[in-house]
Amino acid sequence: MMQSLAVVRTGLEGEQTKMDIISNNLANINTTGFKKMRPIFQDLLYENQTQAGGFTSQATNYPSGLQQGTGANVIATEPVVTQGSLEQTGNSLDLAINGEGYFQILLPSGTLAYTRDGSFQISAQGQVVTALGDQLQPPITIPRGAQSITIGQDGTVSVTLQGQSQPSQIGTIQLASFINPAGLQNTGNNLAIQTQASGAPVTGQPTQNGLGSVAQGYLEGSNVSVVDEMIDMIATQRAYELNTEAAKGVDQMLNYLTQATS
Repeated sequence: MMQSLAVVRTGLEGEQTKMDIISNNLANINTTGFKKMRPIFQDLLYENQTQAGGFTSQATNYPSGLQQGTGANVIATEPVVTQGSLEQTGNSLDLAINGEGYFQILLPSGTLAYTRDGSFQISAQGQVVTALGDQLQPPITIPRGAQSITIGQDGTVSVTLQGQSQPSQIGTIQLASFINPAGLQNTGNNLAIQTQASGAPVTGQPTQNGLGSVAQGYLEGSNVSVVDEMIDMIATQRAYELNTEAAKGVDQMLNYLTQATS
């Protein structure tokens, strides 16, 4: 009976973890470039009380064994890296990636981080930075007095200066891609860092080598679907209730056993 309670506990913990993931997805429904997460369940070790194929006599074997499971566990969370919808903002420094690829961000520690959030701003020094002031890499510096900023689909950045009729190219935005983007480690603030699972980044100019193109005046929305999350939430609630009912059933059986032996 105690084994049954231990198994039910793993089910309750797993469903609670799944509910936490769903809650985080819904909380980030308006987060720019956010990628929804999904849990990956795995059954735990089995107690082999009778080995399949074991001898029942010199000439016969068990066609199937007696295996008793010990429950389930959430072993990982995997981001769903599908494209979010592009939302037009009209801001010249709002950039969305249409396709694969990540913007490269230099953190104060000197580490490179990666993001799909292209809501950039200009610092007091004219550098293109994130909302937290972290610098876009390679660095782009907007000259003082720039009348307009144009960013092409291939990442080419040009500005029109006061008194000039022709735009001047001041740099090129580069994107990074990973062989396994699901292996990136999220650190918060719409940033992720490289891990051994993600592999090393491959950098290049947008529209080349499958890196995707840059859309100026747009932001990529979250890829969270409210309908899908609500359906998952209802299913998770039902699974949690069933595990709770199983725990109540085991408790009632223990009470019956106690009364029968008293």
